[in-house]
Amino acid sequence: MHRLLPVALAAAALPLFVLPAEAQQKLKFGHVYETNEPYHAEAVWAAGEIAKRTNNKYTMEVFPASALGNEPQINQALPLGTIDIIYTGTAFAGASYKPLAISNAPYIFRDFDHWKAYRDSPLFKELADGYDKATGNKIVALTYYGARHVTANKAINTPADMKGMKLRVPQAPLFLMFTKSVGANATPIAFAEVYLALQQNTVDGQENPLPTILAKKFYEVQSHIVLSGHIIESLVTVIGAPLWGKLSADEKKTFEAVFAEAAGRATNAIRESEQKLPEEFKKMGKTVVTPDVKAFREAAVPLHNDANSGAGWTKDQYDRLQKLGL
Repeated sequence: MHRLLPVALAAAALPLFVLPAEAQQKLKFGHVYETNEPYHAEAVWAAGEIAKRTNNKYTMEVFPASALGNEPQINQALPLGTIDIIYTGTAFAGASYKPLAISNAPYIFRDFDHWKAYRDSPLFKELADGYDKATGNKIVALTYYGARHVTANKAINTPADMKGMKLRVPQAPLFLMFTKSVGANATPIAFAEVYLALQQNTVDGQENPLPTILAKKFYEVQSHIVLSGHIIESLVTVIGAPLWGKLSADEKKTFEAVFAEAAGRATNAIRESEQKLPEEFKKMGKTVVTPDVKAFREAAVPLHNDANSGAGWTKDQYDRLQKLGL
């Protein structure tokens, strides 16, 4: 009987050696946005939902405000597994698969409804799949970032008013298409460093959606907000290849469902915010300018399919995008 005791004890202890395979795994979600922006709030919400829906197998810590690096750095960290999930602009993801950046071409969208039609289209799914195959990472959601507008310390009414202007743009090549169309001098600066660059007059202006201009307090160091609406911007939520590869089929569905819901919630919040903010900025004493958008659009459209200006998509993909929502 005593000879069986060690065997019984070993059998009883066996589950302790099986548990680590199912043990809690703590994930890192990195992004460059402030804690007071909807993107961060929804990432935190998603973390709670993923923990709940996986019975705490996966928990997630969200690192905002470039805590894990700037946009190029967090993109580079994904395949290494040092960051598991990120938000990134489509122009940055487009560095790995150029056609995905098509949505960042200036004035390529007519309006918000056109953007929504693209988000829900087979074309976006096709481009996201192309990125997935090129990188091994997985795009699980598209979030509305807002219409990008120029800020400066002077009035801007036409493209000619931007000629020679030192304009801060993100560190992604496609943003040069807009600066080229207006004759501005593009100055790529990391997002976390923009406020100081404006304050010290390293650059003359920058461009971002109104909710971002508010969250990053760029209005404190810029007197004019110019409603150019030149890019209707998107963020993709991307799961890195190492994490995506180890998720089960059911876990993949859970992650996709949670992040799709988070994207929808953030999209609604940003859209609601940007519609109210022009009046709020006026109340703060800012000069809000409504420029000749038609002139800006006419300057940009000839560059849409110019490879020398950053276009990395086919004419067919471009035409399909233009027909959406009509």
